[in-house]
Amino acid sequence: MTQSMRFFLSILLAIASLASTSVLNNAGAATAEDLNADSRQALQILYKSSPLAESISHKAKAVLIFPKIIKAGLVFGGSYGEGELLEGKKVENYYNSVTGSWGLQAGAQSYGYVVFLMSDKALKYVRETKGWEIGVGPTVVVVDEGIAKNLSSSTLKDDAYAFIFDQEGLMAGVSIEGSKISLIKR
Repeated sequence: MTQSMRFFLSILLAIASLASTSVLNNAGAATAEDLNADSRQALQILYKSSPLAESISHKAKAVLIFPKIIKAGLVFGGSYGEGELLEGKKVENYYNSVTGSWGLQAGAQSYGYVVFLMSDKALKYVRETKGWEIGVGPTVVVVDEGIAKNLSSSTLKDDAYAFIFDQEGLMAGVSIEGSKISLIKR
């Protein structure tokens, strides 16, 4: 085994160790009350930065909120966060979001994302599946600045709209494609 390969493997093991012990344990340590407060604060941050999101929320059947996702990677990476499903003002259930990835990547970051479920079909899918893989099932549109310019609350036609916000850290690119959202017990 070459010296550079050993170095690469030791860095990979260090990142995996960090992610599995401190980052993921801290991400999963929130109580229901903490998660409720964090979710409400996350919505305020999103609505302040994107009035379109607030407009869409008024037409949504339910809102899936992940206030803080932690992502880290060096060639192989992953992300984890916990959130809740709000129907009106009522918390219906709690969920986690897990993503695994590989490719040209290095760094760590945190971000939040909110998925507005616009149809009964999308809401039923989230409730009844044993893990919703984004990209499979209901159509999810990730709203960025380009899409936001051509979207209004009167032109909504897809099953779900996702907004990524409050990014911090050093890692190129954020995607929720490939994330698996699963019900958790609180």
